[in-house]
Amino acid sequence: QTQPVESGGASVQAGGSLRLSCTASTNIVKRNCMAWFRQAPGKEREGVASIYTGTGSTHYADSVKGRFTISQDNAKNTVYLQMNSLESEDTAMYYCAALAPLTLAGYCNTVTDEYIYWGQGTQVTVSS
Repeated sequence: QTQPVESGGASVQAGGSLRLSCTASTNIVKRNCMAWFRQAPGKEREGVASIYTGTGSTHYADSVKGRFTISQDNAKNTVYLQMNSLESEDTAMYYCAALAPLTLAGYCNTVTDEYIYWGQGTQVTVSS
């Protein structure tokens, strides 16, 4: 499958945790940039976290640093987003994206236009 498939979205209370999963074919996941984006109603899509699956190098948006963790399971062709201490501002549709150029610094950025493959999204709703 070329298109990443997300799962794990749910409704939780503020302070809670969720783990999102993104699965794609080996040729998409292996040694490539994978990232999580989110889009809240009326807002632009924003990058949340990225990982270069070749080295495990990660990059986070300032708004989620210390709360979210992106990781990979190569055996399952899956990338995860562990979200802790969730806030109402985290409410959004979360998208997994794949295949973007690696930066010269060796990490993957979260520029929307640079990612080729996108999932359908999984909804995360945080109630206060």
